Amino acid sequence: MPYEPPTHTVERSLRATTGAKIVAGVDEVGRGAWAGPVTVCAAVTGLRRAPEGLTDSKLITPKRRTTLAAELEGWVTAYALGDASPQEIDELGMTAALRLAAVRALEGLPVRPDAVILDGKHDYLGGPWQVRTVIKGDQSCIAVAAASVIAKVRRDAFMAELETSAGDYAAYAFGANAGYPSPVHKAALEELGPTPHHRLSWSYLDAMPRWRHLKKVRLSAEAVALESGGQLGFDF
Repeated sequence: MPYEPPTHTVERSLRATTGAKIVAGVDEVGRGAWAGPVTVCAAVTGLRRAPEGLTDSKLITPKRRTTLAAELEGWVTAYALGDASPQEIDELGMTAALRLAAVRALEGLPVRPDAVILDGKHDYLGGPWQVRTVIKGDQSCIAVAAASVIAKVRRDAFMAELETSAGDYAAYAFGANAGYPSPVHKAALEELGPTPHHRLSWSYLDAMPRWRHLKKVRLSAEAVALESGGQLGFDF
């Protein structure tokens, strides 16, 4: 399906209206998974022409995505990644965990952005950064699209490596499903139970009588307040 390539329109607008000289695009991957971290990438691209075929990582084939990510890592002005672990997600809730991962990514950049373009509708980041949210920013904004591809490839690679790790997690097929719901993943969970890489506050455990006693209740008052505010209250 044809699509419009991403542009620097939002970045140029931020530069013109706010005086921002350094603008970072931020996107996440892993928000709806049952297992693994949520990973956020912050990318600074300047106003250079994007590599051919850059768009939302979900619209790119896995093979092309891997090749493009390697190209982008050398093309961007700067990028950094931040994770929030399954344990942090369980304790904080997804909204706060997303912010934690995004802060880690932004603070990992060698340059401090004056403004941030955040993919999506909700600003889960907040200050001290000046944030512009853009729905489908990973399709329309070059910096966000670059962050989308890099984050997706890095997290997928991490999940695939779990299959050959000392934990022997091959039955969960993390290399194929990246920790997201799938029939194979569900069957492995029902038979073997969750691993240390699974999110234990997720509602999938409610449907698994053998393992539902492992479900964790979030203890963070901040998490409860954030989740009840109607922003990103995901519980897959």
